Amino acid sequence: MHFPLPTLARLASASLLFALVSPLPLFQKASAAEAQPEWKPDAGFKSLFNGRDLTGWSYNASEVFDGKAEASDKRYSGNAGVLTVHPQADGPRLRQLWTVQTFPKNFHLKLEFRAAVNADSGIFLRKPQLQCRDYWTAGPYYTLGKYKPQEWNIIEVVVKNNVAHCTCNGEVLEAALKLPDDGPIGLEADRGTMEYRHIQLKEIE
Repeated sequence: MHFPLPTLARLASASLLFALVSPLPLFQKASAAEAQPEWKPDAGFKSLFNGRDLTGWSYNASEVFDGKAEASDKRYSGNAGVLTVHPQADGPRLRQLWTVQTFPKNFHLKLEFRAAVNADSGIFLRKPQLQCRDYWTAGPYYTLGKYKPQEWNIIEVVVKNNVAHCTCNGEVLEAALKLPDDGPIGLEADRGTMEYRHIQLKEIE
């Protein structure tokens, strides 16, 4: 069957319109987020963050956030696998969120962080602080070659005999940071947005 040119043009326009407004096919692949398997700690490690809320974390003994999606002042929240440190709104600029549990034995801590531009945070190791920031803009480790701005980076801390060896993506941050005998793990809120995920720890000999 042959159609005159105006009719063909109308058919083509109708086909294009149908393609634009018709729903996506049911067999389309799942999104990347849906396809990703649920994260699990590495062998021998225990997760310190459940990925859903701030269970196991606190400001102090009288302010524990078990079952809470966010801290009382909203500086910290836990959701979708990420523990987020939010910029200051009201109240003190500096805040520290601590694990309820303390860690007196030798341990290996691993976590990932992502920093907004010029963000400033920190990881407390039995109280002493390891600076965790947007390193290339906020320092103090300006010369790191493997740091990835505004992407996920891996921090590892190995504590033996109260001395911590700390790295970022395999590069040394602190070779021998002295620690007390016992204490919790903490995260600082200072400037900008910081995100942490896959926070895991195992005791070592």
